[in-house]
Amino acid sequence: MTPSHLSRDLRTATTPDMTRRRWVIGLSIVNAAVGALVGAYQTGIIRHLPDPPGPFDADRVDASDYAYKRLGTGDGLLMMTTFAATAVLAGIGGADRAEEKPWVPIALAAKSAYDVVTAAQLAQEEWQTNRALCAYCQGASVLTLVVAALTLPEAARAMRSLV
Repeated sequence: MTPSHLSRDLRTATTPDMTRRRWVIGLSIVNAAVGALVGAYQTGIIRHLPDPPGPFDADRVDASDYAYKRLGTGDGLLMMTTFAATAVLAGIGGADRAEEKPWVPIALAAKSAYDVVTAAQLAQEEWQTNRALCAYCQGASVLTLVVAALTLPEAARAMRSLV
């Protein structure tokens, strides 16, 4: 596929798969922005994350040992990175990638499923460790579930094209 054909497909194709991929990209950008916001708090760029009512205390959760125990940095920066990777996977290939590059939609669905499992594990750990939740992180977890669901139809088509 030429770059001009790819550009046209990504911007103008109206297939159901492309519509879902645009949603995956958009929601992943939102999630990356959430990670950036949390990361900005965790690195001192901003001093406070406001919370909605309920069991939420983003300042406490995102400043806790729990939030800094992976890779020697705040987990908001890691959130930003993983959701950006999801957006990239969703943006690879043209409208017919399920047939032309079936490994890409399969990889996207697998990564999205892994993200759902990870989000559930982290939410449980977040609550057990802090007895509070980060509303921003939990909102991103809900969107992660939506992203995973959106990846399934194209991944199924890709699997059928391999068989």
